Amino acid sequence: MPLILGTRVDAVGLAEAAERILAWAERGEARKVAAANVHMLVEARDDPALAAVLAGFDLVTPDGMPLVWRLRRLGHPRQERVYGPDLMLEVCARAAARGVPVGLFGGSPEALEGSRNALLRRFSGLRLVYAWSPPVRPARVEDPEVLEAIRASGARILFVALGCPKQERWVALNAPHLPLVLFAVGAAIDFLAGRVRQAPPWIQRAGLEWAFRLAADPKRLWRRYAYTNSRFLSELLLGRL
Repeated sequence: MPLILGTRVDAVGLAEAAERILAWAERGEARKVAAANVHMLVEARDDPALAAVLAGFDLVTPDGMPLVWRLRRLGHPRQERVYGPDLMLEVCARAAARGVPVGLFGGSPEALEGSRNALLRRFSGLRLVYAWSPPVRPARVEDPEVLEAIRASGARILFVALGCPKQERWVALNAPHLPLVLFAVGAAIDFLAGRVRQAPPWIQRAGLEWAFRLAADPKRLWRRYAYTNSRFLSELLLGRL
């Protein structure tokens, strides 16, 4: 199993990842899914507790191009990017076709409503049975009534959008109480709602999505990218990946 900065990243394609998620959901299995980028892996490198959380996930896809390039160097020459927002859409397309109910957890109320409407417009027949914008607070085991509402909705896949690494911690804490696939999707809900612009495909392919997002929101993101990108590069140059 490939390791990058000590974290497992699965050498899997978009279609295969989506099919795994749907198969787990159809069998009613409790599973944990994340889409990893440089930020996540550097966070896990610095925080053994987060690294332990990610080690317990069932699927970790290569969300960022630096991870794709590294997997290719590690013996997977055809590795493609499995971008969280793209994987979410592929999963929704298959869920709509196969009648698998899904839910949304996270984002602001406005973003949640916008993403819900966008998904229902895009995927005819999608059974979107649950949507909730939780209050801003640290990751924790949810109140019993929240867990019961999720279970009672019948959702087989729950897209969790709380930001990294909070959403991965939330997934790990709540997975024992929720017999469904929990998929940490990051900014996908904001993208769907049109509240955050996505980088054009050519920028994504060049591995420069971080620069696009930094230019759009420098005040919030400059410290993150200054640290994580330089740290990843230094680990690469020192041969520690």
